[in-house]
Amino acid sequence: MLKGFKNFLMRGDIVVVAVGLIIALALSTLIKAFTDNVIDPIIARAQGGGSVGLGWQLGDPGNTSTYVNLGAFISAVIYFVIFMAAVYFLIVVPYKAVQARRGVTVFGDPTPATTCPACLADDIPTGAAKCRYCGTDQRATPAAP
Repeated sequence: MLKGFKNFLMRGDIVVVAVGLIIALALSTLIKAFTDNVIDPIIARAQGGGSVGLGWQLGDPGNTSTYVNLGAFISAVIYFVIFMAAVYFLIVVPYKAVQARRGVTVFGDPTPATTCPACLADDIPTGAAKCRYCGTDQRATPAAP
């Protein structure tokens, strides 16, 4: 029973999806900070309506709804960078090492691909004999840069 659970957890696509979700959550935090602290005050000022910090007061002093708080946004950017570094060094690097011991390459460079001259699909493997989309024969061409 535990072996099956371990195999389920060690599937490459599960970890890739988990890392993608973590990145999406961190990016969501960054975007929310940008909208809350930069975009929202500009919109509030356009509608009419003083704080101390790194930013500009667009309206009456003390009105926090019209304060462009760049300090909070810079803080969110720093948080994002630190969070992504932690995800990379605590999840991605150990996972790559474990998978390398198993003989599986994850998070590696993409395989070389060419462009199909008929349908212009740009993800045809270099050694392919036919295009996977339109079925035309592929001539031997060097990989796209």
